[in-house]
Amino acid sequence: MRVLSRLLVVFIVCLVAMALPATPAQADGIGPSITLDPGDGVPGTEVTVYGYNFTARKWVDIYYAGDWMIDVQTTSTGSFNVTFTVPESCKGAHEVRADIDTTPQATENFTVKPGLTISPAKGPVGTNVTVQGHGFAKNETGIELRYYLNSTGYAPIPGNITANATGNWQRSFQIPPSTTGNHKIDAQGASSSFYQVKDATFEVTPGISLDKSSGTVGDNITMTGNGFYANDRYIRILFAGEEVGTEIRVDADDEGYWEKSFEVPEMPKGTYNVTAYGESTPKAAITALSFKIEPGIVLSPDEGHVGTNLTVTGRGFAATEDVSIKYDGSQKATAETNDNGNFEASFAVPESQHGERPVTAGDTAGNNATANFTMESVPPPVPELKSPADGSRVGFIGKVRPTFEWSAVSDPSGVRYSLQIATSANITTEGFADPIVSVPDIVGTNYTLNATEALPYGTYYWIVQAVDRAENAGNWTAARSLHAGLLPLWVFIASIVAIVVLIGALVYFFVIRRRTHYYY
Repeated sequence: MRVLSRLLVVFIVCLVAMALPATPAQADGIGPSITLDPGDGVPGTEVTVYGYNFTARKWVDIYYAGDWMIDVQTTSTGSFNVTFTVPESCKGAHEVRADIDTTPQATENFTVKPGLTISPAKGPVGTNVTVQGHGFAKNETGIELRYYLNSTGYAPIPGNITANATGNWQRSFQIPPSTTGNHKIDAQGASSSFYQVKDATFEVTPGISLDKSSGTVGDNITMTGNGFYANDRYIRILFAGEEVGTEIRVDADDEGYWEKSFEVPEMPKGTYNVTAYGESTPKAAITALSFKIEPGIVLSPDEGHVGTNLTVTGRGFAATEDVSIKYDGSQKATAETNDNGNFEASFAVPESQHGERPVTAGDTAGNNATANFTMESVPPPVPELKSPADGSRVGFIGKVRPTFEWSAVSDPSGVRYSLQIATSANITTEGFADPIVSVPDIVGTNYTLNATEALPYGTYYWIVQAVDRAENAGNWTAARSLHAGLLPLWVFIASIVAIVVLIGALVYFFVIRRRTHYYY
């Protein structure tokens, strides 16, 4: 019975021991002592200090490398445990001390090891990250930072890195093209080797980007993929949930990178989701992008002359809405959009100034788009003057109304002519310096002066210019001269008077005077 009783006691003691929480073994000896868990690590490590054989019910101050960290009260048995975070400190052993009433009671060393932290720790290729080094040697130089693309290949991060007095440093960089998943980041310096440094890890997530976030139907846009699985195949691009075309499928390279261009599909105005996925990279792993379809018009042709048949094609407008098309501010056509927001309308280009002329389309939902039609800017050739001949005399007396004639010239925009007459042959780019007659917009190739334009006796000069209906003005002709009338009117009148007086005198002397003499 005594043996059974002893076995029962041992069994109960074992059960009690198994139920008690595991704690670090108490230090040998009867004086106060502390142990650390863990006893080494990088700055930022949480360390638990266990105290034994301290005075019961006393407050204990914990110091790290001479700096106060935290305080804790001992239990009735003189034990305690408390946790603090290791501050920034350089590589090597640092004293942890427990004091009561400023009197040191026990010490233990914590060994700082170098390590890295990264922020953020996850994101797509191109993410700007900041790597911090902790626990390196004081003022350690020649620190090299590496981002591992795979198990062996790495991309060096440029820069001459030096730690400060507490062994701390930091460097920011963009995550280079690399495959989806975790990538090691490591460092070494003059005093710290790669194997000593605790690595950091960055998780690359697959992502996509577009070279533009808005555009019109038919615009060419380029999507770029990064962080896909290496050599992922048959990557599809989806626009509003629909694949843009099987011929658009593409494969990623061994770094998970790919690029593909496609046209914005025919859809009404609005904002649509755009995404992609591959055989290995699921759609759920990709954050979709937004693309805004805006209304736009295309002109065919987009340049020409007056009278050109112009076709306006509109895309990305509201569905089934009336559209008004204007040229240079004047309405020229109407149309109605289909279910995809598209329309087409044509009209003849009216007379307008050369250069870019705006063509606008607006629907009843308030959507508008503009494109420019380039009106031709080639001036017509110079006409040839025909009549009157150079230096000829026109008329006899008084004001004359000659007819001026010139040759016809051709221009795709149609031609009108300008005639100018002056008393001086001084020609500028605008014509005569001081014209006395200026007649624009003559449709034919001749012009007869009206009564208000009649020319009194004198010498005159005349020129002609061709101007097309796009307001392109050709050069003026060389000036021709003409003489209006044979005599000035006053000379003619004076001559008549003189002749009348002469005839009167002759009549008087040869008729009246003789008769008077005969009777006497």
